[in-house]
Amino acid sequence: MALGTQVDNTSENGTKSTDEHDSQNGKEENGLYSSSEASDTATTVDMKMKVRKEDTVTKSLVNGEEKEKGEAEVAVITNGVNGEESAKGENEAEKGAEERGKEEQEVVFIQDMGFTVKIVSPGTEPFDIQVWKVSSMELVQEIHQLLMDREDTCHRTCFSLQLDGNTLDNFAELKNIEGLKEGSIIKVVEEPYTMREARIHVRHVRDLLKSLDPGDAYNGVDCSSLAFLNVVTQGDILEKKKSRAESVDCTPPDYIMPGNKERPLLALQPQAKEQKAPLCIKVLTTSGWNPPPGHRKMRGDLMYLHVVTLEEKHYHITACSRGFFVNQSSEEEFNPKPSTPSHLCHSLIELLCQISPAFKRNFAFLQKKRTMRHPFERVATPYQVYAWCAPLIDHTVDSIRAEDTFSSKLGYEEHIPGQTRDWNEELQTTRELPHKNLPERLLRERAIFKVHSDFVAAATRGAMAVIDGNVMAINPGEEAKMQMFIWNNIFFSLGFDVRDHYKELGGDAAAFVAPRNDLQGVRVYSAVDPQGLYTLGTVVIDYRGYRVTAQSIIPGILEREQEQSVVYGSIDFGRTVVSHPKYLELLSKAGQQLKILPHSVLNEKGEVFELCSSVECKGIIGNDGRHYILDLMRTFPPDVNFLKLEGEELSKEVKALGFPIEHKHKLCCLRQELIDSFIESRYLMYIKYAAFHLQQLGVKKQREREARNSQEKELKDKEGQLKKLESVMNGSATIMKDGGEGDVGEKTAVKDNKEQVIVKSEKEVKKVSESDEKDKVNGEKQSVEGKASGDAKEKELQSKNGVVSKVEGKDSNESELEADEAKKIVESITYSFSNGEEQEMEESTRDIVRRAALAVGSLKDTEFDIRFNPDVYSPGVRHVDADGARLSKERQLVKDAAEFLLTVQIPTFIRDCLDHSAAPMDGTTLCEAMHNRGINVRYLGKIADMLANVKQLEYVHSIAVAELLTRAAKHIFTLYMQSTELMCLSAAISHFLNCFLSSSQVPHPQQGNDELQTKNAKRRNKRKGRGGNPLDRGSADEWASLTPKSLWTQLRTELKSYYDWEMASSVDGIDAAVEQYSLQKISLLRSFCIKTGVQILLREYTFDSKNRLSFFEEDIINIFPVVKHINPRASDAYNFYTTGQGKIQQGFLKEGYELISEALNLLNNVYGATHPEIAQCLRMLARLNYVMGEHGEAMAYQQKAVLMSERVNGIDHPYTITEYTHLALYCFANSQVSTALKLLYRARYLALLVCGENHPEIALLDSNISLILHAVGEYELSLRFLEKALALNIRYYGAKSLKVAVSYHLVARTQSCMGDFRSALQNEKETYTIYKQQLGEDHEKTRESSECLRHLTTQAVVLQKKMNEICNGKAGAGASLPPIQIQAPSMGSVLDMLNVINGILFVQISQQDIENFKAEIEKRQLKESSPTPSIEEKENGSASLKSS
Repeated sequence: MALGTQVDNTSENGTKSTDEHDSQNGKEENGLYSSSEASDTATTVDMKMKVRKEDTVTKSLVNGEEKEKGEAEVAVITNGVNGEESAKGENEAEKGAEERGKEEQEVVFIQDMGFTVKIVSPGTEPFDIQVWKVSSMELVQEIHQLLMDREDTCHRTCFSLQLDGNTLDNFAELKNIEGLKEGSIIKVVEEPYTMREARIHVRHVRDLLKSLDPGDAYNGVDCSSLAFLNVVTQGDILEKKKSRAESVDCTPPDYIMPGNKERPLLALQPQAKEQKAPLCIKVLTTSGWNPPPGHRKMRGDLMYLHVVTLEEKHYHITACSRGFFVNQSSEEEFNPKPSTPSHLCHSLIELLCQISPAFKRNFAFLQKKRTMRHPFERVATPYQVYAWCAPLIDHTVDSIRAEDTFSSKLGYEEHIPGQTRDWNEELQTTRELPHKNLPERLLRERAIFKVHSDFVAAATRGAMAVIDGNVMAINPGEEAKMQMFIWNNIFFSLGFDVRDHYKELGGDAAAFVAPRNDLQGVRVYSAVDPQGLYTLGTVVIDYRGYRVTAQSIIPGILEREQEQSVVYGSIDFGRTVVSHPKYLELLSKAGQQLKILPHSVLNEKGEVFELCSSVECKGIIGNDGRHYILDLMRTFPPDVNFLKLEGEELSKEVKALGFPIEHKHKLCCLRQELIDSFIESRYLMYIKYAAFHLQQLGVKKQREREARNSQEKELKDKEGQLKKLESVMNGSATIMKDGGEGDVGEKTAVKDNKEQVIVKSEKEVKKVSESDEKDKVNGEKQSVEGKASGDAKEKELQSKNGVVSKVEGKDSNESELEADEAKKIVESITYSFSNGEEQEMEESTRDIVRRAALAVGSLKDTEFDIRFNPDVYSPGVRHVDADGARLSKERQLVKDAAEFLLTVQIPTFIRDCLDHSAAPMDGTTLCEAMHNRGINVRYLGKIADMLANVKQLEYVHSIAVAELLTRAAKHIFTLYMQSTELMCLSAAISHFLNCFLSSSQVPHPQQGNDELQTKNAKRRNKRKGRGGNPLDRGSADEWASLTPKSLWTQLRTELKSYYDWEMASSVDGIDAAVEQYSLQKISLLRSFCIKTGVQILLREYTFDSKNRLSFFEEDIINIFPVVKHINPRASDAYNFYTTGQGKIQQGFLKEGYELISEALNLLNNVYGATHPEIAQCLRMLARLNYVMGEHGEAMAYQQKAVLMSERVNGIDHPYTITEYTHLALYCFANSQVSTALKLLYRARYLALLVCGENHPEIALLDSNISLILHAVGEYELSLRFLEKALALNIRYYGAKSLKVAVSYHLVARTQSCMGDFRSALQNEKETYTIYKQQLGEDHEKTRESSECLRHLTTQAVVLQKKMNEICNGKAGAGASLPPIQIQAPSMGSVLDMLNVINGILFVQISQQDIENFKAEIEKRQLKESSPTPSIEEKENGSASLKSS
């Protein structure tokens, strides 16, 4: 098993594959950020260390304090399979950094022993590189990688490194090399080639020549993807000199102007003129004379190449063990002798430079450009990102690409000893790595992530090969749908119901969703990470209408029948069941975290078996002795809202919403997020109920005691005993202290008054608690989950932390205290029950807990216990006590959870949209927001109906309808593709798109056949008699019978049956739909292509022409797989990140900044160079730097965030739009005015493409654009954007919101600058009115506005007087209007306004931080002409502005 080498080999680098050859495969950068600065600065070897140096200004964090010594760096030990060894390094001191829950996070400190060594390479000047001796586990091989990336040494691949005459071992760690010290000289020594080395060299040369070619990114190979930031900003923003405001060209392109209906597609991919790489050579290919005949082999010939230079000269080149030379062969004649004059060069590039001057010139230019590109534009992404549209790329001759396609090898794997990789062994071994301390965890998570991303890439390639008919089935005799395949040690099966396995669950529909549900199960079991329980590597791939499941193979399973190997679970949905003690033990451990209830079922013979999972979850013990579980499609409880069940009644509220709905299949399950929210809500309900009644009990006791005291003194003795009893009770916090009820009592009394919960019955409590908790629980839940999702993370620094949150903060803290108080009381009682401590617990106290448990539906009377039995409604499963109270309780819980989704989660989601804490821009972000709340997409129809009634949320309604339409179209398209033969794919896809999106009359196939396939007509006739692909169903032309009318009828049916959503009766085609739901065709096209994997030609499409088709056969360029897989987490980094966020919310920016910097370090260690979570972390650091006044740093971080988001999320993903907006603000703060405008124009264009003009995000963008245009004196342009922003703000925030007040004020300001005082007065009055209403007359903002009104009035009066004089001719002949006194706004004041609009507020900062920042602010005040308000002023002013 090659894992050791894999992890050792490249576990640090941001590359994709673990073998050596990959390092030369188009990603020669291998994550090493070097080259450009190599000549003048010391270059770093290791990716991770470099990222740390560049990307984190990390101060050592010892218990939150700053470490004085400048040389100490936070370094994280990783790489090197031997975790213990690294932990014992001499210079490490592990100290606890931040307490996270109970576990202390440890950070490893190391004296940073960086030093410089000299590299001497043949034919180049010696140069220095920086090496980190102790802190990293760098290998000698990484110096190799560095040299293969450097401009002056990149042409070498076959060399060794020597120190003092000794050759260094490639896999030795630098710290273990004796004699390596400051100033050491390492020599590069050319080594003789072998056949393998020669092939690697040729491939490396080809990759260098291709390195600027965007072809790989468009074709979706080698983990390349697009990034346009530097094209948009016309160069690297960090290298730009500050531009003066006067020299700014700020004309926006027409298509982004407010009100413009054009949505051009070409602008999506601005093709920079320089993007075309210079051509260096016409042809470089392996020669037809290969392989060398025996007598030439004996003379060292390894292979022959054929080259055509730009000068049109043909050469045949021999690769021999000493290098490359030109031989005398021609196309017709084989003559392997060297030509004269003979040049023998060790590197092919050197030889080509000698024989072709044009090659030499262009290659040097190409190198320069390659090294100028930002590293994030070059490094491979962890998973492939596909472009949904692309220009037509010239297809060039490339023998290496051809060889890769047709040779028997499986891609990269041939470079690993032992041929194909044993995926299962790698996936499981990485999980078994130790993870006791931070270095071990990092190493383990890095290895898991690395192997997993390699597995996803291999599975995707294999699935495409299977569907393309390139893999032989293991059961070739069966019909096509039933075939299974093995390729590269991965097992592939198709998503069809074979042998009626899913007959009772919905046939093919169930077989199609089962893999997706199974993947969810794999995800949660992997997240729980139970010791000793193993899941399979699983990837679900949708390609060309087929769903393929790829799984790693359990050792030994292919030699046995399935019946023999299953030792736990059922293979026939419960008819025969087996159980196994070891599985019960392992699954019950995991089940405690996943809230799965152990339960008993009967088999056909009536024997009882205990299970800790759903019945079809199977346990198989592999030949390797590991316990595997598979078929986890029912890990979560069923969703009864979508099941028609005999004899089961749902509650009135649920029925009122139209449930239950019969779904296409019976595998609908609730999501894990919903289960978590539901249990949390029930727990709080339980706590409140119990605490309230215990409190009442305490008060009652107190009164009785007082009454007795006053009546009789003789009972003193008894009272003494009672006090003793009470003090015992107080130990378990049951009853309040004797004299100290005040303590807890007061608090709870306050609570009672506040909440006014006078509870009469359990039902009432249930209602009260649920309504109370909806906000609270879900608020908390969101705060946890929001951290991981989209832009919600940014919101902490935004308006919600303004004045409003300060006021609310008090209450929420108090109520948290109360909840804690209540928890303590209840938990101690529960504890004493469950431990069976028979303290003389009063019956009444027990009764309270019992009633509380009953009220929340707990499965136990004595404590809170809510878990779910996933089999309660499974057809075919027989329960032990089918009519018993226990089962009905379990069923009730499942029904309650489904009801909770409808009555709590969906309304909360809509409230989130209303208060703009969730503002999805497209279907993807909408579904993400729903998933975070635990709402499945099948509820989207219901949500769309609810949104239709909320005027303010029209935009979300449009997005929801667009998502419903494209999803329904995808379902139809899937079946449509299955019935299309390969020859007609592009014609069929373009025909489908025409039927779906084109306004023209799509020709009916009978008349239109020739027209549709003019090019194919002849071929079609020839082909008629031939049989097609066995997977194809139906006749060759079945697809052609689709018409727009039939497609839209199918859409209507699909929407009703799947989402229970009725399309308006007037909608009979695309134009009616666009009109009815204010959709936009280009957004529908984008969404459809992304969902189905279709790639279309980048050109302008006319959708609205009545007599011209929108799409033609030539417009369909490619079809890509759509891949679903789990995402392994970097757990320590996540903990650091969330702790850092907490610190920031408390106002400790410095500590928060350091924690988040450390999170970035850890993320780089686990994920390599690029990952969506790293982009999010960079954005956070940029924002913090900005708030702390470090504008330059903010811009540098944000630039990386934009590039990374483009690479890993996509160039038009909503997150990328957000990143662009932030970068624009930071560029403006750094006086790069024209760059800021270009970025905002790009963001507005992308937003228009994704969601159209009616969206709150557009209002924000327009306010930003107008402010910057205002700053450079473009008042008329500025006004157009402002008026749009004002209209949108009124529409989405309401006419009386503070956002609208700001918009009115900005409009007034711009109008006054244009001399239109009358309109300005009108608008400023609106501002004044809103402020007066919302904030009161004495508020600073109201006073400012009234001041502004006075100023405008005097200006208007002066102007009117002058005009009257001129009109009446009093002012003499030469009179003219006086110059209007307009004070051009200073950059500082514009920046303050931008901060207000973007919700960047300097609030909630501790006194100590204020001291730290005052110096910073004074510096800024000196720089800027206008005084910046101090932090306290901003806190009051800006915050109140934004807290709408």
